[in-house]
This record gives sequence, C-alpha cells and structure tokens, in this order.
Amino acid sequence: MTRVICKNGSYDYQTLKPTIFDMLTDLGGNLINRQTSVLIKPNLLMPAKPEYCILTHPFVVKAVAEYVLDKGGHPLIADSPAMGSFKKIKKDGGYSEALEDLDVDIKAFDTTVALDIGRPFGKIEVAREAVESDVIINLPKLKTHTGMLLSLGVKNLFGCIVGLKKPEWHLKSGVDREMFARLLVQIYHTINPSITLVDGIQALQGQGPGKSGVPRHLGILVGGRDAFAVDMAICSMLGIKPDELPTLEAAKKLGMLDTEVEFEGEFNAVGDFRVPMLAPLTFGPKPVHKFMRKHLLQRPEADDLLCQLCGECWQYCPAKAITPNKEQIDFDFDVCIRCYCCIEICPHGALHTTETLPGKIMRKLSILK
Repeated sequence: MTRVICKNGSYDYQTLKPTIFDMLTDLGGNLINRQTSVLIKPNLLMPAKPEYCILTHPFVVKAVAEYVLDKGGHPLIADSPAMGSFKKIKKDGGYSEALEDLDVDIKAFDTTVALDIGRPFGKIEVAREAVESDVIINLPKLKTHTGMLLSLGVKNLFGCIVGLKKPEWHLKSGVDREMFARLLVQIYHTINPSITLVDGIQALQGQGPGKSGVPRHLGILVGGRDAFAVDMAICSMLGIKPDELPTLEAAKKLGMLDTEVEFEGEFNAVGDFRVPMLAPLTFGPKPVHKFMRKHLLQRPEADDLLCQLCGECWQYCPAKAITPNKEQIDFDFDVCIRCYCCIEICPHGALHTTETLPGKIMRKLSILK
C-alpha cells in the first residue's frame, strides 16, 4: 500500500515553508543528507507570472530548495520549457526574486543521455540531470491539459525531454493518445522520482495548461512517493474516474498501478472543476480516417482578436500544420495530429479547442444510441 498526503496550504511563506518541510520529512526524511545531489523538477512551461497559475509557484520551489539545503544536500532546480527564454521565465515567474538569497542553481536542461524506457520506444534522449541526480523531487502544478485531461505528477516528467525533442515525440505518437500516454508513463517509471509534491494551492482549470486556462483556488498540496497514487488521489478529489486520465489508464494496462492507496490529511471533494473534453483523435474504418480527422474531430482554433501572429505556434507545431497569413493563422487539418501543443504554448491565450458542427452532431447521435 502506498501513502498519499494532502494538506491545506497557502502562498503565505511563513505557513507554507513548515507545511512543506513536514510533508517532505514524512515522505522521505532520510533520503537527503550531506553530499546528496537533488534535482528539483518544477513545471516551468513558459514565461508567466504566478497569478496565471501555469507554473509551479516560486514559493513552493523555494521551500523545497530550503529543505534540501537544510538537510545538507545540493539542490538543482531545472526544467526544459516549451517556449520563451529561461531568463524571462525566472524573472516573470518570480524565481529570481524568490531564490536570490539561496545557494541554489536554477537552469534549463541542456545536455542529454540515452535512457532505455522499454518497448516500443527503446532508448530516448533524457536530461542528464534526471539520470545522474541521487534524488529527484517532482513538483508539478495541478492544471488541466487539452490533450491529456490533467497535467499532474506523471505528465510533469515529460519536461525531462529537452527542447525540440518534445514536439518530435508528439509527432511520433501521432493521433494516438494511448501511445502518447504510454510514453509519458514509461518516462516517469524509468526516471522514478523519489517524491512527487503537487502545487494545487492555485490550480488551473478549463483549457490549460497554458494561458487559455482559468485560475481556480483549491488551497491544497498533495504529495507521495508514487506519482501514480498522487494523480489517482487528485482525480478522486476532482470527481474524475482514474480510467478517464489517459496516463493512469496506460499505467494500469502496463501493470504499474497500485490501487491500494492510503490517503492521509485533508482530502475534500472539489465541485465543478472544469476539465477539457477529450474528443477521440480518430475513429471509423482506416480508409476514412483522413476525412474523419478533417471534418469531424475536435480541432484547435484561434481567436483572431487575441492572436498577435507572434509565430510561437507555427514554429513549435510538430506536424507543421500551421501557417500564417497577413491577418490570421491557418490550420491544415489533414496533417494536424491534435496534440494541442499550439494551445499549450500560446503566450497570448489566443488558441482553444472547438468542435465541428458535423462532429457535434455525430457525437450526440452516438450518445443517443
């Protein structure tokens, strides 16, 4: 049986610090000692101020770093952002200010090593620090995700794939959500962080994980040694069945999911937490997949009033399905793989998912059958 702890929390540092110290001591007080190298892996997706609730809050990161230093360990804070300069992420995210008095490095992953995560993926390039650190403390942000429903403990380890290797893996997985979820699960399982502590004090609902999402106060910190159990506990709090989260379903199929979980602390139900609809990425006989994908499937759409034609989406798009013109961006839905990376990284919150009218009619007819 694995334990998951939930505690009420706020970003008032005088109360946050002892709360996090207590949780880390309870979950792994003997893991860190003098000379222990500790990788602290927050969610540093993009430049965003704390009030957007996209990144792990700087005070959560600070408290964990202070805990490691207090134990005599050597902390490194690192991630591989999807967009934006790391210098701007540190500044906008509040990390430069929060960490200025601490003897701790914060940087972007830049070197990789080949790590065998198992079939069918084999060896993939992973951040060197994720392989060579003695201890990894995984610090996700609790937020929705247009492609994977929620971004929690397991999903956060995808940040150990460096730079443009991320969209490459999206493209390799194609229109196969189950395969991408399996990739995430096997990356997490192989890296195997020591502790996962989810920042759910200010969460993100709606069409996250980027600026299209909407902040939502939950006031919780959820932690455990097993991120599958942590993610399962959070799903339970949000009223989501575990098999609705693609990563938990993939873990179950791979025999990695321990359903015997002991919950400790303030596990209160959260009502009306808005999550994106995970529409099918393909259906019907294979010969008509192209037609279905173009005309019936949920798709990304730009709000022309918000879009600044900044170029981030078409530069990052794994399938090269986005092109600009003078007044708007155009999508090629014949090649779009519905990974929704464009929504994730848009710095202006201008992109969202939409359902085609034929697709909506087909879905309703399917429900009525």
